[in-house]
Amino acid sequence: MTLKLYNTLSGRKEVFEPLVPDTVTMYVCGPTVYNLAHIGNARPVVVFDTLFRLLQTHYDNVTYARNITDVDDKIIAAARDGQRSIESVTEEFTAKFREDMAQLNALPPTLEPHATHNIDAMIALTETLLEKGHAYEAKGHVLFAVESMPDYGKLSKRSLDDMLAGARVEVADYKRHPGDFVLWKPAAAEDPGWDSPWGRGRPGWHLECSAMIRAHLGDTIDIHGGGRDLIFPHHENEIAQSRCAHGGDYVRYWMHNAYLDIDGEKMSKSLGNFRTVRDLLKSYRGEVLRFALLSAHYRSPLNFSAELLEQAQATLDSLYSTLREVQDVDVDMEVRLADEPFYQALNDDLNTPVAIAGIHALAKQLHKAAPDEKPALKGRILAAGNLLGILEQDAQEWLQGAASAGAISAPEIEALIEARQAAKLAKDYTRADAVREELLAQGVVLEDSREGTKWKRKAE
Repeated sequence: MTLKLYNTLSGRKEVFEPLVPDTVTMYVCGPTVYNLAHIGNARPVVVFDTLFRLLQTHYDNVTYARNITDVDDKIIAAARDGQRSIESVTEEFTAKFREDMAQLNALPPTLEPHATHNIDAMIALTETLLEKGHAYEAKGHVLFAVESMPDYGKLSKRSLDDMLAGARVEVADYKRHPGDFVLWKPAAAEDPGWDSPWGRGRPGWHLECSAMIRAHLGDTIDIHGGGRDLIFPHHENEIAQSRCAHGGDYVRYWMHNAYLDIDGEKMSKSLGNFRTVRDLLKSYRGEVLRFALLSAHYRSPLNFSAELLEQAQATLDSLYSTLREVQDVDVDMEVRLADEPFYQALNDDLNTPVAIAGIHALAKQLHKAAPDEKPALKGRILAAGNLLGILEQDAQEWLQGAASAGAISAPEIEALIEARQAAKLAKDYTRADAVREELLAQGVVLEDSREGTKWKRKAE
């Protein structure tokens, strides 16, 4: 089965082939650990976790690195505001990030390099850029000279003139060109810093990923991922640093997930719609959040709303209800993935909505299947769920969990809808209305149409 991925650099889908046969290296930009992860931070984690799972069906050796940025202006500010040490802030929010992502069924990455553990590699990279004439010192800073790289802006499809036209910040007077960016900067006495040939200081944000990729994965990696907001300037600057210092391609396939909005608006603390994963987990299980994040193609914008979460909850309830019907059926694990529509969809640039549709089709088949067909169908559903990071819990426990949390379960809802339909056929409209009101009282809204009755849980 051929795997195709959309490469941001080329602007098209390409057949994926690793640089080294049967060995894949993938690096994804991780969190800056000064606060709790919000749901926008979770989208790339879930997307590239799904890709990690898929890659492992193709290749025996897949190394997935996701960094931890534990030195940054925001971290310093958070420590100062809370009258805490830098270490206590970064340790707390690194641990909470891991806990929250585990709740989303995200597998741990193979490697999790910390910026503060790789300062020597960053200093070495800066020295190389200076030696090769791609960087310069100015007022205690070391800066990358963007004009020294002829095709700077290739990833973001921007020219230096375009960048200047869009600039809205005051340019430091020590820069030779307004687009030059910091590799190393001086650190105040009270702030974290490291000794270097240019005095005590700390690295610029863009420097860390380039240095850690080379230190842990090599000069050229197969896949580099992250949110779309990182294309410029972060990933553009990574390319500039790494290619000018060491040559080569640096990254062969660039992948970026699209933005996530909250109820149709950009997530912002000022708008009051800033939603952390931890807050959402108080109302929804992690698998519901994961399913919601996978419901749209990763390159498409996603409107994250209560309605989307309720739809995800209802869909998972329905799928787990199907699995509960065959909980005593042994699973036939001999699944030929290449023949499966859900697998073909994932291999077409990680098309999760089509893969989910494939699971629905299998669930319908399972409802109608003869006893001897059920083991294979159950196995195929579970194989699909494993690739998407869903349907990995015991079906009975999942459905009981909804009830124990005070919510009516999906099977109970379906049973009441059937009772309502029977009452309508018998022209017992009083009973039909009573069922609707009973469900509404339990937070379930019915929507009648020519295709039948659909239901959803009310937003909290």
